[in-house]
Amino acid sequence: MTRIATFIVAFALAFAGSVEAKPKQVSLSDLEPTRDQAEAAIWAMRHLTRIHYKSEALDNRMSAEIFERYLDSLDGDKWFLLASDVEEFEPYRTTLDDAIKSKALGAAFTIYKRYLKRVQERTVHARALVKQGFDFTVDEDYVYDREDAPYASNTAELDDLWRRRVKNDWLRLTLAGKKDAEIAKTLDKRYADFLVRVQQLDREDVFQTFLNAYAMAIEPHTSYLGPRASENFAISMRLSLEGIGAVLQREGEYTMVRTIVPGGPLDLDGRVKVGDKIVGVGQPDSAEVVDVVGWRLDDVVDLIRGPKGTEVRLEVLPKTSLSGGETSVIALQRDKVALEEQAAQKKIVEVEVDEQTRRIGVIELPTFYMDFAARQRGDANYRSSTRDVSKLLKELKSEKIDGVVIDLRNNGGGSLAEATDLTGLFIDSGPVVQVRDSTGRTQIERDRRSGVVYDGPLAVLVNRASASASEIFAAAIQDYGRGLVIGETTFGKGTVQNLVDLDYIADNDTPKYGQLKMTIAQFFRIDGSSTQHKGVVPDVAFPTTLDAEEYGESSFDNALPYTEIEAVNYSRFSTVATLAEALAARHQKRAAADEELQLFFEEIADYRQARAEKSVSLNLATRQRERAEDERKQAERDARRAALGDAHVTPSRLDDGLNAGEPGAAVSEIDDEDEDERPDVLLTEAARILGDAIAIGGPLLAAQVDPNDSSKAVH
Repeated sequence: MTRIATFIVAFALAFAGSVEAKPKQVSLSDLEPTRDQAEAAIWAMRHLTRIHYKSEALDNRMSAEIFERYLDSLDGDKWFLLASDVEEFEPYRTTLDDAIKSKALGAAFTIYKRYLKRVQERTVHARALVKQGFDFTVDEDYVYDREDAPYASNTAELDDLWRRRVKNDWLRLTLAGKKDAEIAKTLDKRYADFLVRVQQLDREDVFQTFLNAYAMAIEPHTSYLGPRASENFAISMRLSLEGIGAVLQREGEYTMVRTIVPGGPLDLDGRVKVGDKIVGVGQPDSAEVVDVVGWRLDDVVDLIRGPKGTEVRLEVLPKTSLSGGETSVIALQRDKVALEEQAAQKKIVEVEVDEQTRRIGVIELPTFYMDFAARQRGDANYRSSTRDVSKLLKELKSEKIDGVVIDLRNNGGGSLAEATDLTGLFIDSGPVVQVRDSTGRTQIERDRRSGVVYDGPLAVLVNRASASASEIFAAAIQDYGRGLVIGETTFGKGTVQNLVDLDYIADNDTPKYGQLKMTIAQFFRIDGSSTQHKGVVPDVAFPTTLDAEEYGESSFDNALPYTEIEAVNYSRFSTVATLAEALAARHQKRAAADEELQLFFEEIADYRQARAEKSVSLNLATRQRERAEDERKQAERDARRAALGDAHVTPSRLDDGLNAGEPGAAVSEIDDEDEDERPDVLLTEAARILGDAIAIGGPLLAAQVDPNDSSKAVH
C-alpha cells in the first residue's frame, strides 16, 4: 500500500541472535532519533561526500533531493498525505542538509509521524467504507497508477480516491466468487492488519528510510542498511545461518511457517509442519515463553535466532486449529543450516535437434555468493558460487553432456570477485572486466589461473532482471566468443558497490551504526564498452517482458551515464557471433511452429498490455465481461497445453482479489508446486539453440583460441 511497507518483510529466515520481548505497537514517544543514529548519519555523510564514485556536496540542492525522495519512500503513490501536509513540510526542503550536519534529525521523524497519523485516518475511513457497501452499476474508473499524480488538495478528494480504491478491492473479491459477508470480513481485516504493521515500524525503520533517501539521491545503487538489515545481507551472501531452518511469513497477526529448509533442525525434528503458526518463543535461560501474536515478523525472527547448539522453545498452533486452539511447546537445538535454494543447482535437459538427442547440462545460479567472513578467517571450505559451479560442471561432464547452459535469469548480481572467478572456469586465463574508480584509475580484473574446468559448448541464459555480476560474466563470455548469450537484454547496471561497515570505521564494540552500500567504481567490458544503461545484448533474443523505461538502469533518473574507455588486449576464441544469424533463423522458424513457445509469447504480450493500463472500470458488468474474456482465453491456453501432453497443467488462477499472504499456506504450497513442475519453455529453447550451435558450429564452440585473431593477452 506504500513504499515504506517494503520494510515490513514478507518473509524472513529464522536464524542467529536474541532480543528482549517488545511491545506489539511502537509508541509515538519512541519515534525519536537517537544519538547513535545522528552519529551514523555523520559517518555516512563523510563517505558520500568524499569517497563515493559520484561524490556530491550535502547542500541545499541535495537537501531538496532528499526531501522529495523521503516523501516518495513514505507515500510515493499519494494515498495518505495531503497537499497541505507537504506544504507545511516545505521549510525542510532546504534544511535537511543542515539537520544531518548538526545531528538534529527531528524533521525526518516529524514528517513520519504525520504520515503515520494519515495512515490511521485512512484506515478508519477504509474500514467504514466496507460497512457501507457499493453501487457497482455506476460507470466510473479506479486509477491505480498514481506515481505522477498530485497530492490530494483536501480530505474530501482523498476520501473519494479511497472510496474507489476500496470499491475496487470489493469488486475483485466479488469477481473471484466471494460472498458479501466474506468480502467485508476480508477487507476489514486487511486494512486493520496494514495499520498494525505500519504502527510496528520503529525508529530504526524510520531512520533507515530517511538515510536511504539521502543515499539514493546521489545514485540509485547506493543505500543504507541498519544493523538488522546488515546482518540479513551478510546471511544472504554466505548462504548459511545458525537457527531452526525455516522461512517464516506474516499471516494476519500470526507468524506462519512458510517453508522448512531440508536438513535443518525443524525438518529433522518433524513435529512442526508448513502452515503451523508460532505463537510463542522461549529461551534456555528463562522458563517464560514470550507471546509473539501480533508481533512484527523480524522481531519474532530475532527471538528465534541464536548460536549453534543452543536451545529455543517454540509454542506452536497447528494449521488445522482455530485461533485459541490447543498449542504445544517444542524444544529444538539450533544448528547451522545451508540455504541450498539460493545455491547453484544442476540438471540435464534432453532436446531433439536435427533428429539427434542432445544432453544439455543446466546450472541455475540465483546469485553470485561468497562467505567473505569464512574466507577471511582462512576456512579452507568457505562457500562460494565459483566453487559450487566448478563441482557441478565436473559432475555434468561425468554424465556425458553435450553442452552447458548457465542460467542467470533473475540473478541480480553479488560478488564482483565471484564473477571474475566464475569466468575463469571457462577461459584459460586473461582479463575479465575493467574497473574504474572515482579518481579515474582503471584496474583490470583477471582470471590468473591457467586451465579450464569446462571447455565444451556453452550458453548463458539471461533476462531483464540479470544484473551487475551477471552482466560482467555474460559480457566476458560474449567478448571472448566463448559461448552464446541467449534471452533478453540485461538490466544495464555497470557500477560496483562496496559495503562500508560504519561500526568498524568508528571503532564501535557493538553494531549500532549499520552499513553503507556505496558505489565506488564503474566497470567496463574488456572491449572498452559498458553495460551501463545498455546491458548485455543477447546473440539470440527472446521477446522482452519489460520495457527499458519501466525496469532497468535506464528507468532511474539519476543513474550514471553510458561511457566507454579503451579496450584491453585479449585472445579471443573462435567467435560464435558468426553463428548468431543462423541460430536466430532456426529459433524463429521453430518458435513459429512450436505451440508451447507460442503460448508463452502470447502470455508475454498480454502481460505487457496489462502493465500498460493505468486504470480499471468499477462497473460490475464491464468487469464481468472482461473477466469472462480472460477466463476464455486462459481456458483455451490450458486446453492447448493439455493437448501437448503437459502432465502438470492445472487450471490457471486469475485474480482472486487477495493480497500476498492472504490465501494461506495451503494455496501458497500448491502455487509453488505448480510453478516448480510447469515446463520451462525458455530454458528448453535455450538448450535447443545450443544444440543448434553444436550441430552447425562444431568446434567453434569449444575453448580454443582463434588462430586468425591477432590480438594478444595482456602480460
